[in-house]
Amino acid sequence: MKSRTSVMISIVLAMLVASIDTTIMNTTMPIIAKELGRFDLYAWSFASYMIASTILSPVAGRLSDIFGRKRVFGFGITLFLTGSLLCGLSANMIQLVIFRAIQGIGAGFMMPFPAIIAGDLFPVEKRGKIQALFTAMWGLSAILAPLLGAFFVEYMTWRWIFFVNLPVCLIAFLTLLPYKEHYQPKKASVDYIGAILFAVGVTFLLLDTVVEENKILYFLLGAVFIVIFYFYEKKQTSPIVPLSMFKNKTISWININTFIGTVALFGTSSYIPLFLQNIAGLSLFMSGVALLGVAVGWMCVSVPAGKWILKYGYRILLIMGNVLLFFSGILLILLNENHSFWYVFAVMIVQGLAFGLLSTVGLIGSQQLVGGHERGISTSFFMFCRNMGTAIGVTIMGALLTSEADFMEGIHHLFIFGFFGSILALLTSFLIKNDTSNKESNMVAGSKIS
Repeated sequence: MKSRTSVMISIVLAMLVASIDTTIMNTTMPIIAKELGRFDLYAWSFASYMIASTILSPVAGRLSDIFGRKRVFGFGITLFLTGSLLCGLSANMIQLVIFRAIQGIGAGFMMPFPAIIAGDLFPVEKRGKIQALFTAMWGLSAILAPLLGAFFVEYMTWRWIFFVNLPVCLIAFLTLLPYKEHYQPKKASVDYIGAILFAVGVTFLLLDTVVEENKILYFLLGAVFIVIFYFYEKKQTSPIVPLSMFKNKTISWININTFIGTVALFGTSSYIPLFLQNIAGLSLFMSGVALLGVAVGWMCVSVPAGKWILKYGYRILLIMGNVLLFFSGILLILLNENHSFWYVFAVMIVQGLAFGLLSTVGLIGSQQLVGGHERGISTSFFMFCRNMGTAIGVTIMGALLTSEADFMEGIHHLFIFGFFGSILALLTSFLIKNDTSNKESNMVAGSKIS
């Protein structure tokens, strides 16, 4: 019990700092750029972190299947701590961009492990509550990030937005040490070439979401490397991404549905605060508070989700989640200048209910429908699909917003895009079938260590 408590403290703290650092620079970056110069690299301070963390998540999941959870997670915490220290010591913008990438690599190694370790430690019926706890950390970070950023800039220095990570990461590392890992790694060779091909392909695809020029070239290069990666992996005995797990159609359609759903509407949280600030005249803080509606809805369905899976199966719950997502898309299309904070807050709750079901049920399904030695990669690949969908969705919505001279017209167009995306997501959810091929063995395994 002490071992389990210590590792839970470790992963909650690690998740908190990684999630805060995803957004804490939103309010402080103008001041940082003014001091360090090279304003042309402004966007890359965000992009380098996002690209590195997205790429490394599935790689970290696979490495944990081979070497064990504790070792890989501990490496991620150490790397994130190092990257945070270097970011705080940055003397110019080029250094900051490079060090943010190092920090992003560390975040990529840390982010999958709350879900992976929860999958190892807890049976299905308890896992929803654990996922709700992790969701609470994301909600807390959404509030803490702008507050901490503003506090450090006003009363200390922007460098403390990075230095504050050091003691938290140190505690996370120390509380990880007593953890006695239940998972027994399956020793195998590491597919370094496959990892490189995957990383290069995804990098080009993600670069396509942040660069202004040569978008088609970056997309084509990314597609070429992904195709090469696919055919290379088919020949490997120990691939970095085992393609065999996608023979399970339920797993495949859960990942596809997650990707489409997040492309459609997960990115709305990036633009709702702009609407509330520019149209409703709310402060930065209050526009951020509106996003708590997502966390409220998410936690309401995350807690009982594990028991619902045992009672109803994956398919019906994922369809219900997509119905709620579709409903939130309708509410967003109806959003106009006359709507207040509370209308937006209610829409965010509906969206939280939708993504709470889709993410929690999909995440548990990605763990339960594969063998124990593929749980790490399956979990992290599900999160990778969600992150890729978010990055692409946010980019498309940003292009739709900026293409219109009138702000409200742009907001309306990006919500129309999200609405039609939610229709496609709903249609694909009907292709998901209940699959119990590995459920029994995994539930038994989870119950033994609970």
